[in-house]
Amino acid sequence: MATPAEQINKIEENLRANPDKVAGLNAVFQFDLNGDNGGVWHVQLANGDGHVAEGPAEAPGVTITMAADDFVGLTEGRLDPTMAFMSGKLKVKGDMGLAMKLQTLLR
Repeated sequence: MATPAEQINKIEENLRANPDKVAGLNAVFQFDLNGDNGGVWHVQLANGDGHVAEGPAEAPGVTITMAADDFVGLTEGRLDPTMAFMSGKLKVKGDMGLAMKLQTLLR
């Protein structure tokens, strides 16, 4: 199974390969992942470019909190984001509109 760090790196690769996915979106997503291999990462989007860094963002627009294993399942398509939210596996703090765009960002 992949680690959250590997999946975060895949997000950055995907953003660089498909800048049109985030064109016009200026936002900062923070991921607070707990459990084994957990940690804090953030994704900053600006002017069609995406940058990923480890550690907390200065002012995230939305913070996603979940278990590291669930994050990997989410990014691999094994865990539905809506079901994860409804079951409490995924918690959102901040701009819910940005959180809804998460699916585009993750794939």
